[in-house]
Amino acid sequence: MFSTLTRRSLRTTLLALPIAAGLLGTAAPAQAASALPAGSLTCQGKGIDPAAKLHHRTETFIKAPLSTVWRLHTDVESWPRWQKPVTSMKRLDPGRLHPGSRFRWTTPAPATPSTPATTLVITSTVHQLKPGQCIRWSGPAIGQGLRIDNGTHVWNFVPARGGVVVRTEESWTGQQLEADPATSITYLAPGLDLWLADLKAAAESRSCHH
Repeated sequence: MFSTLTRRSLRTTLLALPIAAGLLGTAAPAQAASALPAGSLTCQGKGIDPAAKLHHRTETFIKAPLSTVWRLHTDVESWPRWQKPVTSMKRLDPGRLHPGSRFRWTTPAPATPSTPATTLVITSTVHQLKPGQCIRWSGPAIGQGLRIDNGTHVWNFVPARGGVVVRTEESWTGQQLEADPATSITYLAPGLDLWLADLKAAAESRSCHH
């Protein structure tokens, strides 16, 4: 459904759909989807949806303290300040993120050949969290004429010399995406890379100013 998007619109779409946000990956046969793909990331033993046909994994090195990166990433209410595509954010419960925490956020999605321009409403639920090490959440993204049934997103934070390596992986399920997985993954995969680029820029900027 994204086959005729312009490159500019593509970048917007990718940023607009990083659920809970993003997916490289291959379309795995349904009958072989009983286990996680080799090398998949996990948080407290749980990873992406093993039945999903679409999944992507990527990573980056951030030259900033782990504490800075972790705080920035898990303070979800601050996302609109360093991720322009996040147009609103609302925590649905108080306090620091913890298993069971929920947050609802919005992001625009441009028109495609099969869907109108819309605003996606994404409701994410945290399932696993180990402070300073990993977090895993999932949730649907719903807009006018566009729906992602569920995105499962795993993040790992690994201390490294001079900074931290952030690794992330996501799977998406939904009839619209799965109708043409090869095309969908081509357009959706870079979303996570763009999210990481924003996280890197924000964390390194904060580190330089302190």
